[in-house]
This record gives sequence, structure tokens and C-alpha cells, in this order.
Amino acid sequence: MGSKLTSRKIDYSKWYNEIVINADLAENSAVRGCMIIKPYGYAIWERMQAELDKMFKETGHENAYFPLFVPKSLFEAEEKNAEGFAKECAVVTHYRLKNDEDKPGKLKVDPNAKLEEELVVRPTSEAVIWNTFKSWIQSYRDLPILINQWSNVVRWEMRTRLFLRTSEFLWQEGHTAHSTKKEAIEETILMNQVYANFVENYMAIPVIQGIKSASERFAGAEETYCIEALMQDGKALQAGTSHFLGQNFAKAFNVKYANTHGALEHVWATSWGVSTRLIGALIMTHSDDNGLVLPPNLAPIQVVLVPIYKGEKQQKEIAKVANHMKKALESKNIRVKFDNRDKFKPGYKFNEYELKGVPLRIAIGPKDIENGTVEIARRDTFSKTLVDQDEVVDFISMKLDQIQSDLFQKALGFRESHITEVETFKEFKKIIDKKGGFVSAHWDGTEETEEAIKNQTKATIRCIPLESKEEQGKCVFSGNPSKQRVLFAKAY
Repeated sequence: MGSKLTSRKIDYSKWYNEIVINADLAENSAVRGCMIIKPYGYAIWERMQAELDKMFKETGHENAYFPLFVPKSLFEAEEKNAEGFAKECAVVTHYRLKNDEDKPGKLKVDPNAKLEEELVVRPTSEAVIWNTFKSWIQSYRDLPILINQWSNVVRWEMRTRLFLRTSEFLWQEGHTAHSTKKEAIEETILMNQVYANFVENYMAIPVIQGIKSASERFAGAEETYCIEALMQDGKALQAGTSHFLGQNFAKAFNVKYANTHGALEHVWATSWGVSTRLIGALIMTHSDDNGLVLPPNLAPIQVVLVPIYKGEKQQKEIAKVANHMKKALESKNIRVKFDNRDKFKPGYKFNEYELKGVPLRIAIGPKDIENGTVEIARRDTFSKTLVDQDEVVDFISMKLDQIQSDLFQKALGFRESHITEVETFKEFKKIIDKKGGFVSAHWDGTEETEEAIKNQTKATIRCIPLESKEEQGKCVFSGNPSKQRVLFAKAY
């Protein structure tokens, strides 16, 4: 499969990019800042989609689809949202090309085909959705509306990195409308919990649930809830956000409903989303210098069967056993691949599936046929076990559960060892520069202090943890009174 990857300790960024490319997840496209998600990478996204979609529907949400293009007048209706995204917007100004008279065979924009109103390529869909909700909502009987959309969005990025930050990316965005503030806040918290459940139980990544500071809040939101994860290089990654939008969009688009008394009131709103950046989080949390490491719950292939043989006779004997084993595992809803390609040697295949992070590998050779055994290797620990063929299904089921749990516990142990309480700004800078991870420190609650810390250390407030206790203290930077600690970190 090629040479070993660059070590994480030598160059973490290069290591990450090499995994994405060599594990066949994605590649850069001809369009600057955009990526091509290859079949294996997209298979992981499909697994994420399937589980999240199930969770959304279990909580009463329905899928819909809204236009890619948002008229500029709609986009700018909610001023804070428009201002927050303005610098990242791609804009369509013309609707036609024509032959270039000066360059035969080439095309140019037809200057006579200028749109009457520019169209923003959606960076997020609040504007177009709330303009739609206006015609859907008349009375309290129409509420709540619980909508989710699977789509792509465009946010023009100058500095891009595959999965983590690209000009176009895939995501889901939930948009809900409610009759009361209480109900909307409950929805916001619920969906943040759904995200936390998914990321911890399927991705095996521990997260901290919290609230964003005012400066880190989603543009147009009253409150932003989030889940924050910690990567192996000590940087934080925002894994998901859920926003309480108050009545900001309802007022911007004049969306009112008649209450039980017939009086008109503005609707309350939420929005929430996760994106393909979760694949980046998956890579950076679990993978090692040998390649990708995937948690079984999300792995497109959970078990790969690799035959080892000489000659056609051995090949047929092993294939018979392997196919029987494959069917037995699939009957337990285990995702299995039997790699019977004869153009590649077993060593090549071992290396390939190690690089692609397949949780378990079963090797079957002539001696295994003779002895009624197989060798099963774990990708995460590289341990190998000789298992009787009639015990394979139970062993595999048990091991997949164990790997899922072990990966979570390993990541949790790393995170817990990288949450450091500090009392002084000197300590703060030392931890941020040398150790990394989350720094738990008192903050006076002002944007001025937050900005000053960011400018001096590149660390931002990742969240105000939901579980944080009120405690009297002094701000780590200003020395002013503080009522609780918040979590700072450098972040992606």
C-alpha cells in the first residue's frame, strides 16, 4: 500500500492529510476549496446519516428540502444572521453564458443576463425556511413544526482542510417552530443531547455539553448550545451546535400564529446542525501512525475476511469456509467483506485494511482449514487471537462491542488528563503552549477580556459547561470577580 504515514508527533497536520488521502476517504477537487468525497469516505457519512436520521425521526422530526439559492433580500432580512455570514457568501449574479467572440471555443458571462436580484448560495437556510414557514403557520394548531434537511452548503473559505473546513460541505440542518419560549428552549437542549448521544455512542468520542459565549454564538441566535470534543493534538473541535433563535427570525419574516384566545403572537424558533467535519473528528480522535481507526458502530466494513492460499484447490476450500462464515456473521447484522481478489497478495490486503481502519480482520489459511480455526486481529490494539471456527460469530460480536467501548474509554482518558484548572494567566499561557487541551479558568464575562485572551494565546472560550458549578473566583486575565469557570482551548 505504500510507505508509512508521517508520525503524529512530527507533523500532525501532514499526518491527518495523509490519512484522508491514503485511506481513500477524500481528495481535493479541481474547484478550489472543495473536496471529492470518495466511496469509502462517503460510506462513513452514510452510516452517520442513517443513525442520526433515525434519532431525528424518533424525536418527531420530518425531512424536507429547500432551495439552494436564497434571494439577497430574504437573506438580509435578519440582520445579525446576514452580517455574520456576509463575508463567507458565494453570490450568483448572472444566469447565462455566451460564446466569447474574441476567444473561439471559449465562453464568457453574458452581460445582458444579469439577475434582477442576486442569489446567495445558501451558507445556512434560516432565511428561506422562515420565509416558507410564514405561509405554513396561521394558528397554534399548526405548531410545532419540526423539520430537518440533509443538504450541502457553501461558506467561502480561504484556508481549507479536507473534511474540517471546505468551501462546500455536506450537513443536516434542523429548523423548528414553536408556540412558546419554553418549548423552543427544550427543543434546543434535546437536540444538543441527541448530538451528544450520537457522538459518544456511535463515534466513541466523549464530548462536553455547554453554552457558547456571546461572541461565539451563532449569528442570529439568543443562545447556542454545543458539544465540544478534544483531538489528539490537544486542540478542541466543535462537534455540533443547537441554537435557540428566540423570535428573531419570526419577527424578521413576520411569522405569527393565532393563540388559543385568537390573539396573534410571534413564533419561537430553533436550528441545529452537524456536518461532514464529524469525519475529521473521527479521524483525529482515534487514528494512529498506521492509519485510520474506526469505531465498529460506524465502520462501513466491520470485519474483513482475507484468504491465504496457494493454488486453485486451496483457494476454493478456503472460499467455501469464508463464504459460510460471512453469511453467519451477516445474519447477526455484522458488516462483512470477503476479499477474494486474486491480483493482490495477503500482505497487501492486510496493509490496506489496516490503513482503512477496519476493526477486525480474519485470516484463513490452509492450516486453519485443517485445524478448524481462524486468526482474528484487532485493528486498534494489533492483538491477534486464534479462534475455533464454530465460535467465530460469538467472538466477533463480543469483540466489536469491546472495541467500541475501549475506543471511547481511551479517548475519555486522554480528555480527562487534558483538562487543567488554572488560577493565573501565566499558568494559562503555559498550559495552552506546552500541554494543550482544555484550560478551565475563571472569566469575568466580558467580550473585551475574551478578545484579549484570544489575541494573546489564540485560545477561545469553547463553552460554558452545563455541568459547571457556580464558584466565586477572580478572572484569570483581568482579576475581576467571576462566578464560574469556563473552558478555553485552541480549536479547529
